Amino acid sequence: MAWNVFKFCTALRGLGSVMIFIVLGVVGVTYYALVVVNYGPSLFHGDLDSLIALAVLLLFHSLLVMLLWSYFSVLSTDPGGVPLNWKPMVDEEKGDVDPLLGSEHTGVGLGVDQENMVANPASEAVRFCRKCNLFKPPRCHHCSVCGRCILKMDHHCVWVVNCVGAKNYKYFLLFLFYTFLETTLVTLSLLPHFIAFFSDREIPGTPGTIAATFLTFVLNLAFALSVLGFLIMHISLVAANTTTIEAFEKKRTSTWRYDIGRKKNFEQVFGKDKRFWLIPAYSEEDIRQMPELQGLEYPSRPNLDAL
Repeated sequence: MAWNVFKFCTALRGLGSVMIFIVLGVVGVTYYALVVVNYGPSLFHGDLDSLIALAVLLLFHSLLVMLLWSYFSVLSTDPGGVPLNWKPMVDEEKGDVDPLLGSEHTGVGLGVDQENMVANPASEAVRFCRKCNLFKPPRCHHCSVCGRCILKMDHHCVWVVNCVGAKNYKYFLLFLFYTFLETTLVTLSLLPHFIAFFSDREIPGTPGTIAATFLTFVLNLAFALSVLGFLIMHISLVAANTTTIEAFEKKRTSTWRYDIGRKKNFEQVFGKDKRFWLIPAYSEEDIRQMPELQGLEYPSRPNLDAL
């Protein structure tokens, strides 16, 4: 009997509280080293150091608020599940074809009427999840960790203890963005203190505060470099209107139907209201007028719709 590793994926759910505490722990150590140990006391020197410390602390706290807001938004927001009564709309005249079909469309376990719908040559885009016993909307995939189908699923992220999908992808990207800015700021701010470790001059502070500063610099440098790679990757995915999963699957087709231009691709994730682009929220008008933000409908290139 073949060993099915996916049945153990649900064990990752147990990492939930652990990963949250790890993230908050890194934030706490960073706050202690930067604010309490190094730049907080500099506020009372009354010289240029005070102005530098004030600028660093204001920027640090602003980025920290946005980072935590984005983190808990992606953590607490449902990525989007398939409504129980959702059924695909089939155009019998043009037979809409999804380029990411694979072997997912099947009539096994369906009712008679549903079997006919799936078997209909005009409904090649219809997909059905035998695990959830539900039809799968376009760009929807089953998550073995969550145990359900996720709308426009990108990936399951253990750091945010949640799937990243249609309704929280923007929040995830903002979390990466503010994490990169925050860790870069901390790295640059503590760089002189880190260099001082390898100099001959005496370093002020106790062994504990010195160790905290050294650890904070190393952690933030490592996070800044790793998050930068993820950020660049996801920027390219947004520009092409793909997800992490689709980036591999779309190699089967020469033309990607959902790529409708960089500006519109960006708006499908961040909305059209520029005031909300940098915060983990959408305007009511965007939610009302952009059905793609709900994860069930996506515009595609007209020339491919006619095929």
